[in-house]
Amino acid sequence: MDFGMTIPTRGPLAEPQTIEQLARRADQLGFAYLAVPDHIVVPRKIDSRYPYSPSGNFPGSESGSCLDQFSVLTFLAAVTTGPRLVTSVTVIPHRGALESAKLVATIDVLSHGRMTLGVGAGWMREEFEALGAPSFDQRGQVTDEYLEAFKILWTEDDPVFEGDFVRFRNISFLPKPVQKPHPPIWVGGESGPALRRTARYGDTWYPIGNNPRFPLGSIDRFAERVQRLGEIAAEEDRDPASISLVYCALWFDEHKTLTLDDGSRHLLSGSVEQIVEDVGALAETGVQGLMLNFQRDTLEQSLDSMQHFADVIRPAL
Repeated sequence: MDFGMTIPTRGPLAEPQTIEQLARRADQLGFAYLAVPDHIVVPRKIDSRYPYSPSGNFPGSESGSCLDQFSVLTFLAAVTTGPRLVTSVTVIPHRGALESAKLVATIDVLSHGRMTLGVGAGWMREEFEALGAPSFDQRGQVTDEYLEAFKILWTEDDPVFEGDFVRFRNISFLPKPVQKPHPPIWVGGESGPALRRTARYGDTWYPIGNNPRFPLGSIDRFAERVQRLGEIAAEEDRDPASISLVYCALWFDEHKTLTLDDGSRHLLSGSVEQIVEDVGALAETGVQGLMLNFQRDTLEQSLDSMQHFADVIRPAL
């Protein structure tokens, strides 16, 4: 099992020295992934429902501050050598297809082949409108078409594409990514369309386990969704075994026990022994990576949380 951690782009920890210290310490402790979220602007008024909180409110929206995802990843490429650099996730319609493909290829080159593109279609209509992005209501179609275009840009010597939302020809797209055939694509989201997008375009399914509409907070619920992914993959003539699984636990806190709607304990919460048991159960379900959240109120508390995981939880696995 590989373990990763999130890097802040918003809030009090989103400062250059803090980000560098978190990243360097993660590298020293052997974390496999550094994951960076994506917002370009934060609208002052948000009516769209945030998928990962019971209330639907977007946490931290009052500050309005956010660092650019790809710029942070470039910074991380310079200050680390080991961890993979993961967009967690990129809202694909927010940027042009060629621009995004170029950003990913460039960071893959600068990081010596450590780039992973996590992808999603987005949830905030207000941000789409502020950016002048393609229609929010067509975001799924745009995302799928851009993913097709990315693969052509990354792999073909004379890339040509004629779609509904992106068209290109008569271009050189160089340098190509270091990784062949291209950087891994992790598909975020828990819905049916996200599962189908995974089967069609993804190397990995990368869900977050606390979406109230698609709860994956128990092994049974998660295993049912993995089974559904396998069924969709078969419908798409894809071997389900060719799709890896990385589970994202944004709620992770070694000092808290969370409960599900039926009163049972939420995955990856509770005692060290319970967390170890959960990791083993996820591994048996096919999970190869866990993305955890060690961000606390201060840098010192965050570093302590990382150290506790490295010293106490990981050795017990």
